[in-house]
Amino acid sequence: MSGDLPIQSVTADYAQRVADDLAANHSEQERVRSELARLQDELVRLEESEQVLTKMQEVLGGTPKQTVKQREGGKGAAVPAARGSNRKKAAGKAAAAAGRKTSKKTVSPKKAGEPTWLELTTAYLGGQSEPRSAAEVAASLTETHPERTVQVTVVRNSLEQGVAQGLVERSKQGRSVFYSPTVAVTVPSGS
Repeated sequence: MSGDLPIQSVTADYAQRVADDLAANHSEQERVRSELARLQDELVRLEESEQVLTKMQEVLGGTPKQTVKQREGGKGAAVPAARGSNRKKAAGKAAAAAGRKTSKKTVSPKKAGEPTWLELTTAYLGGQSEPRSAAEVAASLTETHPERTVQVTVVRNSLEQGVAQGLVERSKQGRSVFYSPTVAVTVPSGS
């Protein structure tokens, strides 16, 4: 009987190790599921953001189709669907994003020969004697171009694009932001 005691002890040690390993495995599975759900939510947010940015690029006269083709041509790892309610949540967000995508089609697309928003905003600012806010620029463009759907956010983004290109200057007065055309500095000739 004394020979059975060490065998029972070894068996109990192995049983405890297996139980500990199994508990660690379950804990790691839960951690990975949680991380996967978080990453899927983040992916949905990034996809929604991409749709908004693509629309903005279209409105600003960019070529989003090239970006989409580049992304579709690249090979990425497939992410499995989340389990349980996270999958429903992701599907709901995707459906909402698809609904927003179709509803945004009401923005007037740029027709051939029409000036871009950047061209319209810089031309308007060029004729002003003092800085204007994005809302003021949008209101004026609404009056002068009734055939186009003018949105303040699109005008603001166009103005910021002009700032980035050095065509427009931004100034702040309190919490308000105003835009004006850049002034070309002329150096007098020394004769």
